[in-house]
Amino acid sequence: MIRFGVLGPVIAEDGTGSPVPLRGPMHRAVLARLIVARRRAVPIDDLVSDLWISPPEGAVAAVRTFIAALRRAIEPGRPARAPATLLVTQGRGYALRAAPDQVDAWRFEQAATAGGEAALTEALTWWRGPAYADFPDAAWPRADRSRLAELRLQAVERLASARLESGRAGEAIPDLDEHVTAHPWREDGWRLLALALYRAHRQGDALAVLRRARELLIGQLGVEPGPALRTLEGDILRQEPHLDGAAASAGAVWERAAAAYGQVRPAGRLESAVGLLRNLAVTGAGGLEVAREQRAAAVSAAEELGDPALTARVIGAYDVPAIWTRADDPEQSAGIVAAAERALAALPADGPRPVRARLLATIAVESRGTRDRRPRDCARQAEAIARELDDPGLLAFALNGVFMQSCRATGGSRLRDGVGAELVTLSRRHGLVTMEVLGHLIRLQSACAIVAFGAADEHAHAADDLAGRHGLPLVGVFTQWYRALRADVAEASPVAENLYRAAAVRLERSGMPGMSEDGLLPLALLGLHLRRGAPDPGWDPYPPGADLAAVPDPPAGLLAEAKWCLYGRAAIAAGDRAAMQRARSALAPAAGEWAGAGSGLLTLGPVADHLALLQPL
Repeated sequence: MIRFGVLGPVIAEDGTGSPVPLRGPMHRAVLARLIVARRRAVPIDDLVSDLWISPPEGAVAAVRTFIAALRRAIEPGRPARAPATLLVTQGRGYALRAAPDQVDAWRFEQAATAGGEAALTEALTWWRGPAYADFPDAAWPRADRSRLAELRLQAVERLASARLESGRAGEAIPDLDEHVTAHPWREDGWRLLALALYRAHRQGDALAVLRRARELLIGQLGVEPGPALRTLEGDILRQEPHLDGAAASAGAVWERAAAAYGQVRPAGRLESAVGLLRNLAVTGAGGLEVAREQRAAAVSAAEELGDPALTARVIGAYDVPAIWTRADDPEQSAGIVAAAERALAALPADGPRPVRARLLATIAVESRGTRDRRPRDCARQAEAIARELDDPGLLAFALNGVFMQSCRATGGSRLRDGVGAELVTLSRRHGLVTMEVLGHLIRLQSACAIVAFGAADEHAHAADDLAGRHGLPLVGVFTQWYRALRADVAEASPVAENLYRAAAVRLERSGMPGMSEDGLLPLALLGLHLRRGAPDPGWDPYPPGADLAAVPDPPAGLLAEAKWCLYGRAAIAAGDRAAMQRARSALAPAAGEWAGAGSGLLTLGPVADHLALLQPL
C-alpha cells in the first residue's frame, strides 16, 4: 500500500517503506494539492491557477502529463488501459482516493484528537518539518498547514497532560520547555510546564517560569497572563493540595461528595457513595487508592445497618473491571468476599436475582490466585443468571469473574480470548466503555501467549484509543509493559531492558501494588537474560539448596507458567527428578504458549523449550 507524507517535504513510500520517485517539484505540487483537497476532485483549471502565478501556454497539457507520471509512480501494478483507482479522473478534474491511513497528516489528525498517550507519542514522531515544507509561499496549502500546526501544538500539550496525569512530571518537562520557548504565546504550555516543575519538587523553578511567561506575554503581545496562569501562581504560593496530582484530587472529590451526601439517609448515602467510588477507581492512581480505601468502609457501614439487601447492593455496585490476577489488598479482598458470602446467606432464596448474581460475581473477581472450587462455581452461576436475565452490564461483570477464575490451570489463553472477545462485542453494543477496554486487554494478553503480535497490536491500539477518549490513564500501564515485551521478543535486548525499566517506574505510581508484588521487573529481566544466554541478573526465586518439595504451587494467575518454568529450572539444577516431574505435569497444558507472555507483560520463552529440558534422561 502506498503511503503519502506531507508533514515535512512531500513524499510517497511503497509498502516496504522505500521511497516512490515523484520526479520534479511540479509533480510533488500536484500530489500535495490533491491531498489538501481530501479526496475531493480538483478541477484542472484550479490546478493550473494554483501551480503557476502566470500560467504558460500549454499549462493544462503539462498538468495532464504530471498526472500521468504520478499514476505510473503510485499505481505501478495497474494494467495498461485499466482505469485508475487511486489517482482518478472526475469530470474535468482529478482526485486522490487515498484511505485515511495512507496520508500521514490524516492519521495525525485522528491521533491528535482522539489518541491516548502512546498514540500521541508515536504521531508526533511523524513530523519531519513544517507541513507541505516544499511550498512555503504557496497559498493553497496555507489553511491546511496552519490547521495541522495548531493540532501539533495541541498534541504536545495533550501528551504533557497525560504524563502529568500518570505521575511522570519529570518526563514532561524537557518537551514543555522547548514548546514554550518556540511558542511563547501558548498559555496552556506555560501552565503545564509550571505544574510539571512543581510536581517535580521544583517550586522555585515553577514560579520563575510563570514570571517568565508574564514578561513574554506583556512584552510580545501586550497582554497580562490569563486566569489559568494567575490562579496557578497563587495556588503554588499556597501549596494547594490539589496541585499534587490525582491522589489529592481524588481525595478532594471524595471529601466534597461525602459532604454533599451528608444530608441523605444512610442507605441512600452508601449506595450513592459506591457509585462515586466506581467512577473514581478508573481515573488514575489517586482515585483507585481512595476507592479501595473507602469501599471497605462502605461495606462495613452497610453491614452495621443490619440490612442484608442494602449490603448486597453496596457490594455488588462496585463492578470495576479487574485485569490482574493478584489482589492489590488481599486482606481487604478476603473481607469483601466474606461480607458477600454473609449477604448471600441472609438473602431470601426468592430474592432479586440480579443482586444475587452481583454478589456471586464479586466473590469470583475478588478471589484471585486461588484454585478453590467455590469462586469458580460462583462465576458460572453469575454468568448463567446474567444470560437468563439478558442484562448486558451484569453479564459483563460476570464475565470478568469468569476471566479471573480462568487461570486455575496453565495454558488457558484460548478460553480467556473467548471471554475477551465476548466482552468487546457486548460492551461496544451497549456502551460499556471500561468493560470494552477490559475485553481488549484480555485479548491482548491471549494473543501474546502465542506471540501473535499483529493481533496484540490491534487490541493495544484499541485500548489506548478508548483510554484517551474517556480519561482512563491506568490502561497505559498495561500497554506500556506490552510494548516492552514486544521489543523483548523482537530480540531488541538493550531497548527492551530500558522499556521494562520505564514501565516499572510507571507501575510504581499506578496505585496497583498487586502487580508490583509479583516482582515484574526482576522477572522480566531474568527472562530476557536467560533467553539470550546472558549472565544472570542476580535474582532467582529458587536459590540453590531450596527444598523444592516444600515449595507451594505458584498462585493461579497470569504468571503461573513463568513461575513453573523457574521452578523447573531449579529442579534441573538440583537434579531433583520428583520436582522436574511436578513442573512437567503443571506445564504440559501450556505446551503451545510462551511462558509468562499470557500476562501481556514479559516472557521466559516458549514453554515447549522448558518441557524439552524437563524430559527424563
